[in-house]
Amino acid sequence: MKTPALAIDHGTRRTGFAATDALRIATRPLEVWEGAGDGGELVERIAELADEREVGTLVVGLPMNMDGSEGPRAKEVRAFVERLRARLPALAIALQDERLSTKTAEELQREAGVPAARRRAVRDSWSALVILRDWIESGERGSERD
Repeated sequence: MKTPALAIDHGTRRTGFAATDALRIATRPLEVWEGAGDGGELVERIAELADEREVGTLVVGLPMNMDGSEGPRAKEVRAFVERLRARLPALAIALQDERLSTKTAEELQREAGVPAARRRAVRDSWSALVILRDWIESGERGSERD
């Protein structure tokens, strides 16, 4: 049985969230976490969101270079994922290539009529939405439980 998925666009200053419904058909941007991406408070907020939404899978955007290689930010995200695994061992965690997610998110915001003055404040949650949709379109690959 499928459960909702929660996408995370992890950043050093802001982290965006998006979620699916229980059937993983409908997706929507949620909130943007303002603050350091390496703190325990962020992990706790993710735990709260996962509990509130009865999430079974976390989908974390993995920053890749355009040539497909991983740079320093990818290493930071992988370390963050290990903290999530330690705190939320019952959840599957998938890594999803997030190349061009911000550009796509900006295009989606324009198409959806998000006012220009508001776009920057919610961009990270829309980037998480793109990551989530890409993961669904990929056949939900990369889900792992430890």
